[in-house]
Amino acid sequence: MVGDQTQLGFSATKFRMPPDHELFRLGCTARAVYLKIPILKRPSMQSPTESSPFRLVAIPRLASGGRWRVEAMRSLSEACFLWFTKGQGRITMAGVTRGYTAHNGIFIPAGIMHGFEVGPQVFGTAVFFGNNCRVALPKQPLHLRIREVHAQQELNVTLDAIQRELDSTVPAHDRAAEHYLGLLGVWLERQSLKSQADAPRPDAARRLVARFSTLMEQEFRSGAGVGDMAAKLGVTPTHLTRCCQQTCGRSAIELLQDRRIFEARRMLSETKLPVGRIGAALGFTSAAYFTRAFQHRTGSSPTEFRRSQ
Repeated sequence: MVGDQTQLGFSATKFRMPPDHELFRLGCTARAVYLKIPILKRPSMQSPTESSPFRLVAIPRLASGGRWRVEAMRSLSEACFLWFTKGQGRITMAGVTRGYTAHNGIFIPAGIMHGFEVGPQVFGTAVFFGNNCRVALPKQPLHLRIREVHAQQELNVTLDAIQRELDSTVPAHDRAAEHYLGLLGVWLERQSLKSQADAPRPDAARRLVARFSTLMEQEFRSGAGVGDMAAKLGVTPTHLTRCCQQTCGRSAIELLQDRRIFEARRMLSETKLPVGRIGAALGFTSAAYFTRAFQHRTGSSPTEFRRSQ
């Protein structure tokens, strides 16, 4: 067997600084609030060119601004592929946690909530496909464990070729990079098909948590609590929390607070918006409640966190 795949059902950033008016849309499939706010200019980890909106980033660099940038639950507005070449850890996608190790490939479609551990011994490459990618990509999250050496080498050669063309200044290098990106899409499709027969069907708990993660991504700014979301899903809060504990080892409220506090940290580090307005934009009923929740999760107040960035 070349690889095995975990395919997680659901209904339904390298990090890039968005335009001001898109700040509250980053990584979300639906938003209720759109605010135009001033941006603190921070250097991006690797700025894409106009002709090549997709880009490759070394996985350790994703956490260069703080491990919370990759470990906290969040979603991206573009598809992402993680190729781990060394180290191990855990990754949560759509509410399901699994371990990863070297020669694991993780494909995360746009809008899927996820977070993963990046320890000091973890190395690999992250591919971000851009918001207007024309390459045919999987519709579902994939966790591929690539055991065949030939398949590992084929992927490494393709990634090297993409980066070489992105770094090049020779004529047509942008088109060449796009064609190599298409080969990456083909590789993903083939590996997915090869492992499809061994992929377990999502059970009822995983399906429910996947629906919860999708709903949470849509409504985490609204102030809705776990009880409100459970009601929309047609289950009790107790049952929802039990399923979350079963699939990812965390309660429903932990997942929700993790998503809200990730967004708060991002806004505190990347904008000049006052602390009180950040809390209000994330559904907290008062600045004091926001400060308590933030400090409980991070160990520092919002103001202290902002000063440390």
